[in-house]
Amino acid sequence: MSTSSLAQPAQPPSGASLRLLLPLLRALRGLAILVAVFAAWEALVVAFAIRPYYLPRPTVIFAALWQTPAPYVQGFLRTLSETLLGFVAGGVFGIGIGLLFFRARALRELVFPLFIVSQTIPVIAFGALVVLWFGNTLLAKAAIAFYLTFFPVTVNTLLGLESVDPRQEALLRSFGASPLQLLTRLQFPTALPQIFVALRLASSLALVGAIVGEWFGDTVGLGVLLLQGMYTENVVSIWATLLVSALLGTGFYALVAAAERAFVFWGAEQ
Repeated sequence: MSTSSLAQPAQPPSGASLRLLLPLLRALRGLAILVAVFAAWEALVVAFAIRPYYLPRPTVIFAALWQTPAPYVQGFLRTLSETLLGFVAGGVFGIGIGLLFFRARALRELVFPLFIVSQTIPVIAFGALVVLWFGNTLLAKAAIAFYLTFFPVTVNTLLGLESVDPRQEALLRSFGASPLQLLTRLQFPTALPQIFVALRLASSLALVGAIVGEWFGDTVGLGVLLLQGMYTENVVSIWATLLVSALLGTGFYALVAAAERAFVFWGAEQ
C-alpha cells in the first residue's frame, strides 16, 4: 500500500452537515450570550449593592424557580396553550381573510375599515368583554390572543399578494394557468415572506394577549403569577415569572422563524 493512499486529504463538510451544525452553533452562541448577561447582572447587583426590592440577583431568581417549580411549570403550560390556540386561529383566519380580500375588492372596501376600527379598541377593554362573554376559560384568553394576531397577518397577506409582478402573472396566463394555479404557484409563494414577517410579530402579540387575558381572573397562568407577585410585593416571583415569559416568547418566536426558513427556503439564496 502506497503512502499516498494512506494520507487522504481531509474532506470539507458537506452541505447537509453544515445545515445541521449551523442551528447548533447559533444555539451555543445564544447560550453564551445569556450566560454573559446573567454574569454581568449578578456582578452589577453585588458591586453597586442594589437592593433586592429593585433588582434581585439572578442566582436568587433561579433558586426560587428551583425550589418551587410547579407554579411556573403549570403557568408556562397554561399560557402556552392559550397563546398557541389564539396564534393558530388568528394566523389561519388572517391568511384566509387576506386571500378573500385579494379576490373580492368590494368586500375588502366594505369590511377592512371595520377591522381597522376594531384594532383601535384597547386590548384591556376588549379583554373585559371577552371574559364577560366566555367566562374565565382558556377559550377567552385564546380569543384575546386571536384578536391581537389576525390583523397584522391579514394586512401582510394582502400586501404580499399585491406585490406579485404583473409580468409574471401575464406569463403564466399565457401558458394557460388557471386562477388556482396562479395562486398556488406564484401569488401565495410570493406573499409568504410578508406573511411570515407578520407571523413573527404575531407570535409575540399572541403571548401578550394571553397574559393580559389572565389578568381578568384565573387560577393558573403566567399572568396570574405576575398579579400574585405584585399584590404580595414578591419581587423575586415577579422576576422569575418574567424570565419564564421571556423563555416562552423567545422559544415561540424561534419556532416561527424556523418554520419560515423551512417554507421560504429561497430567501437565503437571494
